[in-house]
Amino acid sequence: MIRKLWNSAAGMLAQSFKVDTIANNVANINTIGFKKKEVHFQDLLYSSARSAGKPAALNEQEKLLVGQGVKPAVAKTYFSQGMLQETGRELDMAILGDGFFQIRLPDGRAGFSRAGGFTLDSALRLVTEDGYLVDMLPPHLSGKEFTTISIDSDGLVRLYNDAGEVTGEGEAAIYRFKNPEGLESMGRNLWLATENSGEAVGGRPGTAGLGAVRQKFLEYSNVSMIEEMTSLILAQRAYELSSRAVKTADDMWAIANQIRK
Repeated sequence: MIRKLWNSAAGMLAQSFKVDTIANNVANINTIGFKKKEVHFQDLLYSSARSAGKPAALNEQEKLLVGQGVKPAVAKTYFSQGMLQETGRELDMAILGDGFFQIRLPDGRAGFSRAGGFTLDSALRLVTEDGYLVDMLPPHLSGKEFTTISIDSDGLVRLYNDAGEVTGEGEAAIYRFKNPEGLESMGRNLWLATENSGEAVGGRPGTAGLGAVRQKFLEYSNVSMIEEMTSLILAQRAYELSSRAVKTADDMWAIANQIRK
């Protein structure tokens, strides 16, 4: 009876974690650069149903093994392409394909993001909405007087004055990883490199397997409402069945106790 309760409880906890993950995906469906997570489960250790002292079966394959339940193994991030939406802002950039913008964090670490809604600070440096520096060569644009900004698909940024003359330019690099699923999420659409992800390899957009840059576009999340609602219904039903198993085990326990009376 105890095993039934623990197995059912493990199932409820696992499905509850999956529902939390789905809820987070749905909440971020309109978040720029967000990548969905999907929970993968893992069965727990098995134990032999043979009672202690009972002779082993002649054929060991006939042994009955009883599972100990389930647990969430990993919440995997999927870096599939999100939908691109035109914004009209000159400093909005979307990556079409593989790659990340490198963001310089206040503590000196390098963060990586797919959210390309940038601005220029007073020193003509490309920065995020939080004021974090975006990796560029050179670090700041040299032009002072400009009215328009153009960004080519290869990341070349140019400033133009009213006469159409180039008054400054720079180059926005993007970075890729051997295993992007190994990146560590730190919130605010930023990821950190880890041993599992490998080191960041930078380059000019559109070369060496890197995606191209599209100006005046932003990449929205890769969350599909239909897929998430389907997964939510399945997780809810699995949770419900596990809760029924708890009640069934409790009823069986009550019947067994009444027999002794």
